[in-house]
Amino acid sequence: MNDLHLQFLASPDWAKMLETDLLPWILQAGDLGDDVLEIGPGPGLTTDILRERVAHVTAVELDDDLAAKLAERLKNTNVDVVHADATKSGLPSDRFSTAASFSMLHHMPEQRMHDELFAEVFRMLRPGGRFFVADAVDHELLREFHVDDIFVPVDTDTLDERLEAAGFAKPEIELTEYEVRFSATKP
Repeated sequence: MNDLHLQFLASPDWAKMLETDLLPWILQAGDLGDDVLEIGPGPGLTTDILRERVAHVTAVELDDDLAAKLAERLKNTNVDVVHADATKSGLPSDRFSTAASFSMLHHMPEQRMHDELFAEVFRMLRPGGRFFVADAVDHELLREFHVDDIFVPVDTDTLDERLEAAGFAKPEIELTEYEVRFSATKP
């Protein structure tokens, strides 16, 4: 992640956007259950939103420095930070009531990795568990923000098929000029 992007994700501006835009979408989803998996928390502002609303959060972060800082900051809370690749996390099957990822998928270097992540999340969710994602779409302004950074947005044209191929049912996909939000359920 480039420095500008990382600074933004730790900023009060991002925190305010999360509270006014993302939080209402999360709350509209209803009960998130008792054991939430967050994929790619970065500096952890989204983790803070989740941990205030559920009994336990497991945050899986690939970046060494981000994982270490988040683990230190959230030590002795209801959050466990796991330093791992979320496409092969090693976490137990059928464990989590909900999985969530916010503004992380586009940092995966290849589309096939999105599919690997979908399959891994499906494995880790309990039957009836839900997967919530909000992420960037391919837009010139967003590409400029990701200079010297990985930017591989999810292919929204095939997203429903790819989620179903991973095993999910009932994908609900909302698309705006800058963002895709989707949820899907493990039958």
